[in-house]
Amino acid sequence: MVTLNPYVNFAGNARQALEFYHSVFGGELTTSTFAEFGQADDPADADKLMHGQLEGDGGIVLMGADTPSSMGDPGTGGPISISLSGGPDDDAVLRGYWEKLLASGSEIVPLEVAPWGDAFGMCTDGYGVTWLVNISANAA
Repeated sequence: MVTLNPYVNFAGNARQALEFYHSVFGGELTTSTFAEFGQADDPADADKLMHGQLEGDGGIVLMGADTPSSMGDPGTGGPISISLSGGPDDDAVLRGYWEKLLASGSEIVPLEVAPWGDAFGMCTDGYGVTWLVNISANAA
């Protein structure tokens, strides 16, 4: 099943914000830094969160990350991105969404295999909304 989740971009304080949301919503919080995935092109980004995910009580899912220095002002395009994710069975559906969203906008990160093994891409649609698409390499 394809899921739609809010994805919040932060200016260097994603860990603190997600820990706060964890205290509010409970559940399980997982985080990964840019350095952990070998993606810290700027040493100042090494300890910033590349991805954080809170699976709160009651089915709440909130994702977030710090904006890397290479992407400029984290306020550009707003602090919210929308994440579409699913498993291998959703590959065609998610790629179809990707193509339609990209048709009116621009690619930020190509939809291809990422360091964590899933297919991942980022684009901005014609309305300035940033979309993240993640196709899990493994069945859920």
